[in-house]
Amino acid sequence: MDNKTVYLNGQYLPLDEAKVSVMDRGFLFGDGIYEVIPSYSGYLFQFQQHMERLENSLSSVRLANPHDRAQWQSILMPLLDASQDQSVYLQITRGTAPIRDHAFPENVTPTVFAMCSSIQPFTDVDLGVKAISIDDSRWELCNIKATTLLANILLRQQAVEKGCAEAILVKDGYVTEGAASNIFAVIDGILITPPKSHEILPGITRDVILEIAIQNNIAFSEDIISLDALKTASEIWLTSSTREIIPVVQLDTEIIANGKPGPIWQTMNRLFQTYKQSRP
Repeated sequence: MDNKTVYLNGQYLPLDEAKVSVMDRGFLFGDGIYEVIPSYSGYLFQFQQHMERLENSLSSVRLANPHDRAQWQSILMPLLDASQDQSVYLQITRGTAPIRDHAFPENVTPTVFAMCSSIQPFTDVDLGVKAISIDDSRWELCNIKATTLLANILLRQQAVEKGCAEAILVKDGYVTEGAASNIFAVIDGILITPPKSHEILPGITRDVILEIAIQNNIAFSEDIISLDALKTASEIWLTSSTREIIPVVQLDTEIIANGKPGPIWQTMNRLFQTYKQSRP
């Protein structure tokens, strides 16, 4: 199917013909959730894990899941192009109501939208990127993959305006995650990432990295990371479904180690590339 074709409420149609009512609660309130699923060579990577996160997000905002997992797979597969790496964007809002009211409307049908985009290789991955640390000003339910991303957008924009790839967020002196990524650090030879909680999005790539670490005897810990401890790290990584594993070589004004991606990142990135090609 043409990669400019999208799915909207039961129909496959050209992107420029896909229309949603201005009374849709996703448009008026950001009342919806989303999921992003990588596709490699035409298969949906970690599909069951992404569906579990989708289901958890829907349950958290009290929105009924309009499809079961088999139906979701049937909906998404026609959008894929097996000749390229893609990301699938899936969004579900509470639907269109006759009036604008904060309370949940009755008897409305969720709006379901999905599209595919090519994954553009991160050109600086072998060189590493710069990041800045910023106070985490977001709401307290960051574990929900909600469409209300304005706080994340504003934080990420601060990083971009300072020539950085990401904002690393800090709450009460402890690192939570990036504005659009999870975070890992190598401290005293141990790979560390903050534990899952309402303060971070439970990243699928994050979980894959921990699985790979177990399989390959890479020492790791799920533990809190203070900003002071992060500044002593020999390696810092940012992870997400579309950017995979990005090494940070400068935090604020300080160079990390020798200013190059570290040896544990080199190993993990190699193992991850092998993993993603072998696991549907």
